[in-house]
Amino acid sequence: MIAALFVDARGCYAEVADVDLWSIERDARLYAGPWPVVAHPPCQHWGKFAAVNYARWGGEHNRPGNDGGCFEAALAAVRLFGGVLEHPATSLAWSAHDLPAPTVSGWQRSLFAPREWVCEVWQSAYGHRANKATWLFAVSATPPPPLDWRRVQGTHQIGWRDQRGPGRNKPTLGDREASATPFAFRDALLAIARSAAGVP
Repeated sequence: MIAALFVDARGCYAEVADVDLWSIERDARLYAGPWPVVAHPPCQHWGKFAAVNYARWGGEHNRPGNDGGCFEAALAAVRLFGGVLEHPATSLAWSAHDLPAPTVSGWQRSLFAPREWVCEVWQSAYGHRANKATWLFAVSATPPPPLDWRRVQGTHQIGWRDQRGPGRNKPTLGDREASATPFAFRDALLAIARSAAGVP
């Protein structure tokens, strides 16, 4: 079994027989094992515009990093049970939790924690219509399985339009498709988690 944390109960993990689904209703912060995990903690408070939104709108609910402890819980689960956590590339959660940012192509091993690995992968290589550069943090006794490291240029974009002119823009994806995990990428993440079985 693999535990999928912070996922949509109707999303791509719902149809996988050997996945223990932890949606928002179940509160994935409470996961206590024993299986390796694939974690998708919420990212909206960790993006490059989080500080801009907070300065503009204020409110504790908009404070950068104020995700109710979701990232911290996901990180703890991966470290304890093995598996993988994904977040947008350049996520501020990385520096907030002292994780090394990927600097080379492929898996990069932590200098201080030999079971910990990071990488950058573009979900467009797995069928997403936007580039969707993603950082992964994995815990495994051996190098995680290789991924598709190609940087396929997406036909669409996520988020705000580029203000420098229409030539800089692509069609913008709706929120649901933008946040969705392609099935092929889901399978790659599950393979990473399965390879980490027995880490403790």
